[in-house]
Amino acid sequence: MTPRPTPVIIDCDTGVDDALALLFAARHPGLDLRAVSCVAGNTDVDQVVRNTLTVLEEAGAPAEPVARGAERPLLEPLRTAHHVHGEDGMGDLGLPAPARRPVDVDAVTLLRREILACDRPVTLIPTAPLTNIALLLRTHPEVTRNIERIVFMGGAVGTGNVTPVAEFNVWHDPEAAAVLLTAGVPITMYGLDVFQRVLVPEADVRRLCGREEPGARLAGRLLSHREPVTGDDVPFGGLGDAGTVCSVADPEGLTTHRLPVEVNLAPGPARGQTVVDRRPRPGEAELHGEAREQTLVDVALDIDAERYVRLYLATVEGTADGA
Repeated sequence: MTPRPTPVIIDCDTGVDDALALLFAARHPGLDLRAVSCVAGNTDVDQVVRNTLTVLEEAGAPAEPVARGAERPLLEPLRTAHHVHGEDGMGDLGLPAPARRPVDVDAVTLLRREILACDRPVTLIPTAPLTNIALLLRTHPEVTRNIERIVFMGGAVGTGNVTPVAEFNVWHDPEAAAVLLTAGVPITMYGLDVFQRVLVPEADVRRLCGREEPGARLAGRLLSHREPVTGDDVPFGGLGDAGTVCSVADPEGLTTHRLPVEVNLAPGPARGQTVVDRRPRPGEAELHGEAREQTLVDVALDIDAERYVRLYLATVEGTADGA
């Protein structure tokens, strides 16, 4: 008997790699994409909504509801990543305006409605700053009864990409990330430690770019957004956020350890750091009564990158099992 697809909801700030994630989620036969909520991050929220609708159209996806969410973090001003994703957040590819329109409710309302309406617990996949998720959890905590797991792209055990220790999604809204850790449901942290390792070989990217089918061709163009490394078949197209969704479709490719995690909210150079406690035993601070309660999170520490590249290509090109 074929298992039922996993119901998922994606919360995104659609830039280049969020778009890759949406293409995968819309096409993988084991995922049932129920809704998409949009938040400011890589670009402003109105551009995020436009980008999201365009990607879903190019993917040939059913008319999943898409909603506009928070315009800025809970406390901080909006700080975009146009230097990475282009002025339009999509590599300035000149994509057409979408014919689809967002639903007439805000993101938090849509999230609550779709989570509670699902006949099975939902897997929530935030690939963006966590502002919408924090607002949802604080406004409608009852949603947690129908959330199976939250698998979020964010944080880092080691080196950050915005500061020496902080990753963009958590740094952009640290307070929201701290709220996420109080959700009371299982949480997986897909951070920079694995995020940066899933790279598509140049030959595969070029093949995608040459496809006539719009969704596969868009995936190739997005993967080509950054300058390639020279050389034959050298991996250069980073899946980024899409790896997070791959890990939901195929958890066996991800190695996680259940570890205490907290977010540094203090001003200064460590603000936005995800502090992951990998010590085998308590240290002097705990022995002297300075222990703090920390959420246990399944932290991704290793990944089968080639497995996820194969999975992504097969899904986007329509050759995955059941596709």
